Amino acid sequence: MRAVVYDRYGGPEQLRVEDAPVPTPRTGEVLVQVVATGVNLSDWEALRGSPAYARLGGLTRPRRRTLGSDIAGRVAALGPGSTRFRVGDEVFGDVLMRKGGFAEYAIAGEGELALKPPSLSFIEAATIPQSGAIALQAVAHAEAGDRMLVNGSGGGTGMFALQLARSAGVVVTGVDNAAKLEFMRSMGADSVIDYRTEDFTRTGPYDLIIDLVASRSVYAYRRALAARGRYFIVGGTVRALLRIVTIGALIGAVSGRRLGVLAVRQGPPHFAPLVERCASGEVRISIDPVFPLDQTPAALARVGTGQALGKVVVAVQTAAG
Repeated sequence: MRAVVYDRYGGPEQLRVEDAPVPTPRTGEVLVQVVATGVNLSDWEALRGSPAYARLGGLTRPRRRTLGSDIAGRVAALGPGSTRFRVGDEVFGDVLMRKGGFAEYAIAGEGELALKPPSLSFIEAATIPQSGAIALQAVAHAEAGDRMLVNGSGGGTGMFALQLARSAGVVVTGVDNAAKLEFMRSMGADSVIDYRTEDFTRTGPYDLIIDLVASRSVYAYRRALAARGRYFIVGGTVRALLRIVTIGALIGAVSGRRLGVLAVRQGPPHFAPLVERCASGEVRISIDPVFPLDQTPAALARVGTGQALGKVVVAVQTAAG
């Protein structure tokens, strides 16, 4: 099979396409013939080995040679004891701990997969698992009438979070670069901020802040929160993360505000509610754009450099639909 591989941390130039053996599913596993794979910021981080937590399991060299976790495709083979699916079933899911999605075949645990709704294409399904789970669990902390801000909301997770917040009656502000302002409005943002020209921590106050790309000081986040407001970091620098779990916890205890980490639960039960809303057309999926497998480096770069409007997808099979 063709697979996109890398052997050392670095930029997209480290990636190459090579022939690799088709993996064999073990007990409780499924072999998926991959049709499409969604690109996540976690893929970019694992490629670069930065932030430092992206090197867990491989301090000097990557432990997994093939990236890609949000897969959609057809069941090609079943491992011993696998009974939830049949060969030929159309499935999708997040194989974050295994990776391997930027290849023609990938292994998944039965519990990591769900049946793909017929109304969603493989490309659409591949946008949902990781970003959808984050968005659902983030917006679950908001109530109707709350003032919510999502930092880094011009990408895949933000695309879903803005729509979910708006439909829940939350007043939501999107933050990203100037090229994404109109996109965020189209996804449901009541107001938008270009972080390059305006400091969002001096706006508000907000009842809830979801930070997908944290890099600011704890004190800056604190001043942007309303009384009893909540701030959750989802992604960002190691420095920002450490400050939130240490200084942030202390400031929160003193001020009555909460600053912490959004502990995201992954898997079909945690993205299924969004799948239903996407399948019905209630929630829109914006794909920008679709790359063939041999252009996976460009797909990763588009996400990693903050250019994507919504979700970037790699079509592993050229006829992916």
